[in-house]
Amino acid sequence: MKHNFGAGPGILPHEVLKQAAAAVVDFNGIGLSLLEISHRSAEFEAVLDEAVKLVKELLGVPEGYSVLFLQGGASTQFAMVPYNLLPEGGKAAYLESGVWANKALKEAKFFGEVEVVATSKESNFTYIPKDFTIPADAAYFHITSNNTIYGTQLHEFFPSPIPVVCDMSSDIFSRKINVADFGIIYAGAQKNMGPAGTTLVIIKDEILGKSGRKIPAMLNYQTQIEGGSMYNTPPVFAIYVSMLTLNWLKSKGGVEAIAKENVAKSKVLYEEIDRNPLFKPVCAVEDRSDMNVCFVAENPEHEKPFLKLCDEKGIVGIKGHRSVGGFRASIYNALPITSIYVLIDAMREFAEKNS
Repeated sequence: MKHNFGAGPGILPHEVLKQAAAAVVDFNGIGLSLLEISHRSAEFEAVLDEAVKLVKELLGVPEGYSVLFLQGGASTQFAMVPYNLLPEGGKAAYLESGVWANKALKEAKFFGEVEVVATSKESNFTYIPKDFTIPADAAYFHITSNNTIYGTQLHEFFPSPIPVVCDMSSDIFSRKINVADFGIIYAGAQKNMGPAGTTLVIIKDEILGKSGRKIPAMLNYQTQIEGGSMYNTPPVFAIYVSMLTLNWLKSKGGVEAIAKENVAKSKVLYEEIDRNPLFKPVCAVEDRSDMNVCFVAENPEHEKPFLKLCDEKGIVGIKGHRSVGGFRASIYNALPITSIYVLIDAMREFAEKNS
């Protein structure tokens, strides 16, 4: 058995994979593969409608918001957000809390002035900046809720005088949020929602149409809303698997239930990291992520042999990002707590042999 701690594409529920595999051969008994039916067919329109419905139900999306399934990954949203929200000659505010936040603000600079309200770059992003002022004259305030590379997470969101745009790629559906606090939420599917290939975007309708820009159709949120995520052929398979995963989440009791599991998983793993003399954490305690647990070996020479031990025990995807080193346990929704205990047992065994 493999224990998949990969940062993304991440683990998916086994029952979802079985359903998706069957649909590739024969979708719902119609005699055709999901991959070859028309996206305009009644069968796929039902899938998309159900996916949108589940997003609204699981996150409590209020009236006045649109739900989209787009292509291009969260990285395309780095440009779509300022393209649609930032007027020419205007300013946007960004919180720089990691690599992806940095990439997002770099894209925004093509469209106007960017004010970095705070950054933790000087510490290699080991904490979330907190003492700053959000400029009321900016068009929007962009934040990244969870940082996969560094293992930090926003556990509370900042009150803002301007629309808040949040990249929730790595912790969407992992905990309860108040969608009404945000102007735009976007998230690549490949962590907690489905396979790579589609990106969820939730937009407060009233913030659109104010930039004064001429926007290419594919990059225009309004065009995508009017087309119902089908201005062009959508990523059919990715949306279908996302729908299955959201149904799986609903069957488990929804976001509130999975949040309790996620906290329990991260708690026992952080306790072992703090207790074990051969390992140490890399980020501020108050900002520790419940999705991506990053840690390093006290002795760098222990890194390779520990990775070898993990491999022997079926623990995969545990190697840390090259900019941090060490280890990264991504514990997304579908990872069972039993896999956490397999990792903990490996850490304890390694400590007994090498202390």
